[in-house]
Amino acid sequence: MDLLSSALLALLVVGYLVLAGADIGLGMLMPRLARGPEQRRRVVAAIAPYFLASEVWLVAAVGVLAGLFPALEHHAVAELWPVLAVLLAGWLVRDAGLWLRARVDGERWRLVCDCALVGGSWALAAAWGLVVAGLLAGGLTASAFTPLCAVAVTALFALRGAAFGAERLVGPADSESADVAARDTRPLARLALGAAALAAVAAVLPGGPDLSPGPAAALTAVLLAALVATSGLVGPMLSRHTSAAAIAVPGLLVALAAPELPSAPIPATTAVFVWATLVPVIPVMFVGQVWLYRMTRRPAVAPTFFA
Repeated sequence: MDLLSSALLALLVVGYLVLAGADIGLGMLMPRLARGPEQRRRVVAAIAPYFLASEVWLVAAVGVLAGLFPALEHHAVAELWPVLAVLLAGWLVRDAGLWLRARVDGERWRLVCDCALVGGSWALAAAWGLVVAGLLAGGLTASAFTPLCAVAVTALFALRGAAFGAERLVGPADSESADVAARDTRPLARLALGAAALAAVAAVLPGGPDLSPGPAAALTAVLLAALVATSGLVGPMLSRHTSAAAIAVPGLLVALAAPELPSAPIPATTAVFVWATLVPVIPVMFVGQVWLYRMTRRPAVAPTFFA
């Protein structure tokens, strides 16, 4: 049951990174992709259907963490509370910008909300990078691994957002934003590749994470291969899939590091309760995500609740 519970937690974390990476990354790149009010509205309209659905995966992951891995939760909060505070602040600011943007019909108001969206997205991506580094290394250390890992994960969020924008922002009248996003996938992949390669080197130095060498090397190879493929001439065409594979690797590495983190036996009654609750819910989450994607492949042309 402990192995299955660990696999469940890894699935939820990876699902969140892959799905939320798209809307967080697109929010990070908004100043580059959107030059005017209408382009900014289309970026927000592209994000809006997805951010609530992706946050469901995070809520489920936190529920599994609190219910089945309380020792790990306490360790993460004790070691990473300043980063978690920044993460929550970024989350609230980003979501406030999305929820409130269309509530007032004023250009200055929308500009303030757009700034909240961009700043909150960058804070979220950077905070997740530090969380991944802290969980892999057992805490935030003064080694080179921590900042390099944080930069690599932040770049992966931006890459995922560019790949998402290249697909979602295509429109009948204006595809400039989609073209810029597609072109940006290659330099972002190269940035992530360089940071990930340096982080992999720093991982074997003192202060780096203590992971199983074989599986860690295999996952790192997958990450580097996905980024190399995205960096090539056909990278923009591959980025939809390669960016998803790349951003999934940090979550899998954290799952690999889990045995080295504080843990405690899972009470049988708690495990039965959590599994009985989630088993019928997870298929609905999958189906709902696929349905949402197919229904909202393009941003709404007319103004909506969010934009």
